[in-house]
Amino acid sequence: MIRTVESSAHASAPVLAAYSYCEAVTGQQARNFAYGIRLLPTPKRRAMSALYAFSRRVDDIGDGALTDDVKVARLEDTRALLTRIREGSVDEDDTDPVAVALVHAARHFPIPLGGLDELIDGVQMDVRGESYETWDDLKVYCRCVAGAIGRLSLGVFGTEPGARGAERAPEYADTLGLALQLTNILRDVREDAEGGRTYLPADDLAKFGCSAGFGGPTPPEGSDFVGLVHFEVRRARALFAEGYRLLPMLDRRSGACVAAMAGIYRRLLDRIERDPEAVLRGRVSLPGREKAYVAVRGLSGLDARHVTRRAVRRRV
Repeated sequence: MIRTVESSAHASAPVLAAYSYCEAVTGQQARNFAYGIRLLPTPKRRAMSALYAFSRRVDDIGDGALTDDVKVARLEDTRALLTRIREGSVDEDDTDPVAVALVHAARHFPIPLGGLDELIDGVQMDVRGESYETWDDLKVYCRCVAGAIGRLSLGVFGTEPGARGAERAPEYADTLGLALQLTNILRDVREDAEGGRTYLPADDLAKFGCSAGFGGPTPPEGSDFVGLVHFEVRRARALFAEGYRLLPMLDRRSGACVAAMAGIYRRLLDRIERDPEAVLRGRVSLPGREKAYVAVRGLSGLDARHVTRRAVRRRV
């Protein structure tokens, strides 16, 4: 069982200001993430915002227009800051609000901060321009940039006392992160190609005649692009099915947060499956009203109850 300590209500003024900064960053930049964390009680919401703000900083370094050598130096500076955060050596009056907030969050929740080291490792893979021959190769990257975020988030959520199979909660959180990341990769295949990045495994691209890449609004001539997308969608759905086993292990509001975030991505996956070539024409997204519906559904506990019923049927 993973316990949490929700005692940040008496945080000092500098810490509260630092959390406010992180929440502002999250609200402005986290399109899908923010819908989930709004459902959390204040201490958990603040801690998740601190995690997001730090992760956003790392991602922005990798995605920015800096030269590769400058990106590497910035990432190492960020890793050094993370060491200070882990050691608790950032003072409350430090000028970096993200560091201040994350130190406080890590003192009140059992957050495995090593996951942020993994995120930095993953972004360094981007900077090096790595590509992936097989799904097993891509999983290493996905676990760094998304699975680690799942495990970090679980440190904030905790698991319910007596939850069946709770020892596997980190594994399920990791797998759910992989599902979200693979959905991201499918959604952003054209955008990534324009930036010189290819994430889908080379083996899969070759199998479906897509090795030429995705530099335009139409699939490579003679390819089975639809078959490729449907193949990856099935893989993502299997990951979602496994990762959703986490939901019954969480308290109601933490489960609602996870269900909302994952539900938004599952609906994105549905849209991609219905019209695979849409990802080559532009960015596939959900309207705000649909995201709000998914959040309400998560808060109702429908997804968690559905997972629990399926688990019971398997045991019978």
